[in-house]
Amino acid sequence: MRKIGLLGLTLVTLGTWFSLRSSPPYISSALPTIKPSPPKTIQYLERILPQGIAHILLIPANSRFVVTGALSAKANTVEEFAQKRKAIAILNAGFFDPANQKSTSYVVVAGQLVADPKDNERLVNNPQLKPYLAQIFNRTEFRRYQCGQTIRYSIALHNESAPADCQLVDAIGAGPRLLPELTLVQEGFVDNALVRDALGSNQLNARTAVGITRDGSIILVMVTQKPSQPNNSGISLLQLADLMKILGASEAMNLDGGSSSSLYYLGKTFYGKVDLQGNLIKRPVKSVLLVQEK
Repeated sequence: MRKIGLLGLTLVTLGTWFSLRSSPPYISSALPTIKPSPPKTIQYLERILPQGIAHILLIPANSRFVVTGALSAKANTVEEFAQKRKAIAILNAGFFDPANQKSTSYVVVAGQLVADPKDNERLVNNPQLKPYLAQIFNRTEFRRYQCGQTIRYSIALHNESAPADCQLVDAIGAGPRLLPELTLVQEGFVDNALVRDALGSNQLNARTAVGITRDGSIILVMVTQKPSQPNNSGISLLQLADLMKILGASEAMNLDGGSSSSLYYLGKTFYGKVDLQGNLIKRPVKSVLLVQEK
């Protein structure tokens, strides 16, 4: 990842100073200084990017809010998840197969494995994916641990063990990892030898991501396309990694994007993908990240 020089702007959020670094050309001056927010409260930010709009939620560390996972037996929109879960915010999360509505990502809820990609026959029996199954079954996931009386979040590969004295409570897989480095090849999304790029990583698209700051705050991001430019708007994965770094994340991972990109916050829903006529696509999703009060 290229180094980014210091910029004379500072983003003040969550009672923590996140130093803004000089933005790549696609972000330019789209992230102006914002006023300090009261500590321990969720902050919603909307930032206009040259090729899209970034909807950002900042959830402070050690607050009354917790980020958990949820899975639906049948795919639902984030609005439908909100009606059932009564969450403050909901972000689409893991990958799934729209044809059979089975998850292609691991999901753990309340300490129980509720979705296993190895149970998805369309995934495991796909001859084109067989060379990548070991990598697919060990992709990045967002985790919540209970460590004594403390909640900890991390981004880890599926096969990684929980830290000592910590119990895994929730986990939702997707990938690839964005920070501290982009791991497209390692997680089987890209095969340079075969010119395979499952996510169109260099293309502009609606994208979704979750990040963790050094103090343990959570950053949820959903970047929308422009209705006026349905074929050439959004953000690439490299640009998304840069954006997460600018926002203060030390760890970050990509979530299911494209038509799945959707964010609900306090009664309002934002969808990321548009069709060729510029209309928003409201696609049901299989798993989500919930922001709820403890």
